[in-house]
Amino acid sequence: MIHHVVLWTLKDPAEAPRFKALLDRCAGLVPGMQAFEVAIRAEGLEANVDVALISAFADAAAFEAYQNHPEHQAVAAQLGPMRSERRVLDYERP
Repeated sequence: MIHHVVLWTLKDPAEAPRFKALLDRCAGLVPGMQAFEVAIRAEGLEANVDVALISAFADAAAFEAYQNHPEHQAVAAQLGPMRSERRVLDYERP
């Protein structure tokens, strides 16, 4: 299983709900997507990023299909100008 974790800091943290709504369009895009959760910073809880994506894919082929899917590409193009920083951790776990 491939896990894909992405953390973003936004240029304007007030845009987090819009950013999340865009990301949510990617849920269920490809067969083999086993988990997809988008979270935004909550007032009163510790956070040093504004948005997080936690997702999992059955295998490398499913992850690659997601990465190359036209809707994912379109969403990523819209998110890019909204962010000041992006951090990623992809890892494999049996």
